[in-house]
Amino acid sequence: MLQTTMVPTRGPTAEQIFTDAQLLALIGRGENWALSEIHARYAGLVFSIALKTLNDQASAEEIAQQVFTEVWRQARHYRLERGKFSAWVSTITRHLCIDELRRRRVRPTTNPGDWESLDQLAGNDDPAQDVQDPFEQARIRKALQQIPTQERIVIELAFWGGMTQREIALHSHSPLGTVKTRLRLGMRRLKLLLQESV
Repeated sequence: MLQTTMVPTRGPTAEQIFTDAQLLALIGRGENWALSEIHARYAGLVFSIALKTLNDQASAEEIAQQVFTEVWRQARHYRLERGKFSAWVSTITRHLCIDELRRRRVRPTTNPGDWESLDQLAGNDDPAQDVQDPFEQARIRKALQQIPTQERIVIELAFWGGMTQREIALHSHSPLGTVKTRLRLGMRRLKLLLQESV
């Protein structure tokens, strides 16, 4: 709960110092200056976590932007009793970094000679763009449920788990040739099912 009697609409006065929880409450009410204050306090922490994880300054800067966009969106859901804001924002940062690492890992291992990307199967015009549309994701997942389990597992490990074919073979205790065959057959079935569901 805010301890001040007035909620500023143009930013704090020189003598007002807000806690993180108070700033989050103000962000939840749409106060842009409060987001700027939170950003000033935690941008360094967020950037350092992202840079350490991704080892790439441009990607770390992009992740930092995404983190504070997420803070803006989720501010109303923050509860102090669940932990400090610094822990919350660090967790958001790590999750976004993990997602970025998975994306990086999936793209290079997707060899067009072995299988088509799920984006191409879903009919995206830009194969470099991830399937972000929730309806497309749901359509793909529904189609996946209709193919044999062993083929579905291999596809899920490759595309959502970010594993290479060799890693899938080790993970599933299967020969590499078997994994390649299951992936090829599964992608063929998936392609047909997606074409039928258009």
